[in-house]
Amino acid sequence: MNADLRLSSLLEHPDNGGVTLVTGRDAVWLDAVVGSTEGDLPADAADSLAVLTVAPPVTPWQIDALLRRVRDRGFTGLAIPGSASVGEGSLAVAERIGLTLLRVERPMALARACWQLLEGRDALTLSYVRKVARTIEYHADGLTDQLRYLSSSVGHAVALVDSEGVLQSAGEPLPPSVLGAIDFGRWSDIAVTTDGAAASVRVDSPSREGLRLVIHGRALGQTQLTALVTTAEVAMPAVAARILIDEVDAVSDVTRSSGLLGDFLESRGRPDVDIDRRMLDRGWRTTGYHLGFRMVGRTRGEPLELLRFVARELSGFPVSTHVTTRGRGVTGWLTFPKHPSAEELEQHVTRLRTLHTSAQASFPIATGIGSLGEGGAGLFATLSEAADAAKLAGNRVATGWFLHIDRLGLEQLLLAWAGNDTFVPAAQSLLAPLDPELLQTLAAYLDNESTLAATAAALGLHRNTVAGRITRIQELLGVDLDDPDVRLAVHLACRAVR
Repeated sequence: MNADLRLSSLLEHPDNGGVTLVTGRDAVWLDAVVGSTEGDLPADAADSLAVLTVAPPVTPWQIDALLRRVRDRGFTGLAIPGSASVGEGSLAVAERIGLTLLRVERPMALARACWQLLEGRDALTLSYVRKVARTIEYHADGLTDQLRYLSSSVGHAVALVDSEGVLQSAGEPLPPSVLGAIDFGRWSDIAVTTDGAAASVRVDSPSREGLRLVIHGRALGQTQLTALVTTAEVAMPAVAARILIDEVDAVSDVTRSSGLLGDFLESRGRPDVDIDRRMLDRGWRTTGYHLGFRMVGRTRGEPLELLRFVARELSGFPVSTHVTTRGRGVTGWLTFPKHPSAEELEQHVTRLRTLHTSAQASFPIATGIGSLGEGGAGLFATLSEAADAAKLAGNRVATGWFLHIDRLGLEQLLLAWAGNDTFVPAAQSLLAPLDPELLQTLAAYLDNESTLAATAAALGLHRNTVAGRITRIQELLGVDLDDPDVRLAVHLACRAVR
């Protein structure tokens, strides 16, 4: 005898013949004996499970007698075929004499499962491996579909995890305690807690490190877990290959979506039959109202990883969302079918701020939010504003590197002046109150880091003259040049006009 036969493990077995528990407790048996009727069973079978292949009589007194005779032979478990109900009186008898009662649809399949759990570990492993072989031949529609098919084939829940948590799963959720018990340093591992048990193996993926393929259940026995370790090892290469295929597909799709966004921005939101068709094919609607956002790395990073994170978080938003890579960051927008109220809009800005904060834990980014825009032109405008705000946010430690363009006022001029058709007119309007002399003084003052002495030397003027002009300039423009953000905005406006 190589192992004990646990009721919990038998119920978890994917090919247990359709067994269900009628009454009893989590029993442990030393053996399983198969017979057509009770008369075929041995006279002495202590702590064993009896499996009958022929349905017994259904009258209550006959059922009661059967239960007592089976228990008298030493059996502590009885599996009977058929669907006839067992009366309350018979259930009470089974409870009183300590006999666990099971009902089974296919007794011989149950007998085979018992043998596998007791003495046929290699046969159980081979059974699992044969099922995995079918999943390798299966043409999955992505990793999620492959894990779902693998789970269905082996009869247990499957999960793809890393040390941070569950990435994808099929079947019952993986209990956190079981995930926490997995040893990520080992090639293969068996983890058992009070919430469940799991067999796992490291995923040898060239594109992503730290992954493990986990096969788990609530009450898997040691024999099952040992067999499932081998099962996971056999299934792992196909999962790793699927991950790589999905990565390549994802990169190709991102490249296409990023190119489409670039084409749209180059068109400045004007109607274009080809661009409109491609956007509709991707599910990007220009109709309605849009709120754009832009996230850029404050250091060098991988935009694809940021894109995955942002796309996953956006899936929980209660509105239509779109996002793709753009340069060294990601650009996206929310689309509303009708004009949102001020309160609704603020709620979505708050959601984007929360998303930014969550992303900050893994990605050093700056995030900018545009203002609400309508139609294609509005989408272009809000995305352009979001890009401007993201550039500003890169210098805003005090705001957590997050800025909403609607909060900026004068600073909407900032950092977008090169190539922005709206900047130069805005800059000219801002500086219109200044005559050429004052404009020259202001530009020199800002070019010389707002230092009076250096500005005076550059212009060949007395320091007091420069100070008087700067005071006059601030009065005419209605600005405070001691504010670094305002100073930067005015500086860029001077350069744009000059």
